[in-house]
Amino acid sequence: MKILFAGSELNPLAHTGGLGDVMAALPSAIRKLGYDARVIMPLYKQIKINYRQELKFMRWAMIKLGWRTMYSGLFQMTVNDVPVYFIDNEYYFGHDSIYLDYSFDIERFSFFQRAVLEALGEPMGFAPDVLHLNDWQTAMIPVLLEAHHSESEYYQNLKTVLTIHNLKYQGVHGREQVQDYLELPDHFFSEANVLKDGVPNFLKVGIVYSDRVTTVSPTYAKEILTDYYGEGLNGILGAHRGKLRGILNGLDTDDYNPATDQRIAKNYDISSWKSGKAYCKRTLEKELGFKSGGDKPLLAMITRLADQKGIDLLLHIGDELLETTQAHLVIIGTGDPHLEYRVRELADRHPDQMHALISFEPDKARKLYAASDLFLMPSLFEPCGLSQMIAMRYGSLPVVRQTGGLTDTVQPYNRFDGSGNGFGFLNINAHELLYTIKHAINLYENNPGAWDKLVESAMSGDYSWQHSAQEYVSLYEEFK
Repeated sequence: MKILFAGSELNPLAHTGGLGDVMAALPSAIRKLGYDARVIMPLYKQIKINYRQELKFMRWAMIKLGWRTMYSGLFQMTVNDVPVYFIDNEYYFGHDSIYLDYSFDIERFSFFQRAVLEALGEPMGFAPDVLHLNDWQTAMIPVLLEAHHSESEYYQNLKTVLTIHNLKYQGVHGREQVQDYLELPDHFFSEANVLKDGVPNFLKVGIVYSDRVTTVSPTYAKEILTDYYGEGLNGILGAHRGKLRGILNGLDTDDYNPATDQRIAKNYDISSWKSGKAYCKRTLEKELGFKSGGDKPLLAMITRLADQKGIDLLLHIGDELLETTQAHLVIIGTGDPHLEYRVRELADRHPDQMHALISFEPDKARKLYAASDLFLMPSLFEPCGLSQMIAMRYGSLPVVRQTGGLTDTVQPYNRFDGSGNGFGFLNINAHELLYTIKHAINLYENNPGAWDKLVESAMSGDYSWQHSAQEYVSLYEEFK
């Protein structure tokens, strides 16, 4: 069986978060199971610059986009043993950023989706059995198949799977523009088809027209059927729940491996984590300018500074947390300028206990995973989350709000039997977060035996893609 993944990101070529990580890891894991999985994505400016020598030109064509006739180049290269195809157009993708103005992004990814369908088969020398789509940037492909390719036997038999990485981002724009870009006949523009609340909604279309819909964790698949998490699409999802699955993301466990990671101060594994993490901690704290003295717990938060991530909860209790404990706190991330300002303010009020890095620093992030004792992730919602799995892999125990993928990966400490691999709280409440952090710090300081058991449980967890890839393969096999 042949599967083509279509998406807007791919790590390490061009990515902003979890979507890029999935697009890099999942096709590779599926290929290891004996399936021919490949990827297609836009040829962004940064890829052209950084991989010019590796890119192989395949062909060019002209794509009709309403009244426009646009050049579409097709390039190919291999990334980690996975064939990757690229749609080239300087006007749409020759920019410094992956994402631009939202309305222009609608046009850019309308072009991309039409170009993907034009490239299938003879142009790329690959005719997939399954198109695996990712988020709103590719979610109109199933309706394009019905509108423009229904007379072709190959396209009629082509199956589609849509993975929702974050339901919040849906691709919403005006009817006139979308009908122009995609040349959909009038009868598609109804609430039963393309429209949601009177306007085209790309993600809604993908849910309605795809053969299967997946989310990136089982709990998130259940949550999005509710009003609170459904982002206005819970009714649509409920109507199509028969094709909805939740499959948990995995990690690239070769990359995220404290035993071999060259970015951290000292390598360690489950048999040597105490000395290894202690060395990493001393090294990082010295690098950041913390005053030495005593084994104070080091708390970490590596995140996009956005409301979704629960940073406001931490900021609400940050002063009380630092004033009533001896803990050190390090936050790495960028995002909302107001939240960036508040994080800096908190750090300025507690210079001896807190350090804020308002920047994107992957190397420093790896060092913090390895050095930290607790990893804070109080998300308001979390489709899957990778940071908590990375933290556990490095022996940093996560403190999470029990939602989405955090529920599926973090088992809160049970003081009666000592089980667990982290700490959790249920409600969106700053003082529940404070209580949970203090509870974890108390265990760290006063019950080293229980703490050690939790760390070893976290480090021994299976966070690989192997199980998840097998679940996707089973889903594809349903089409046979």
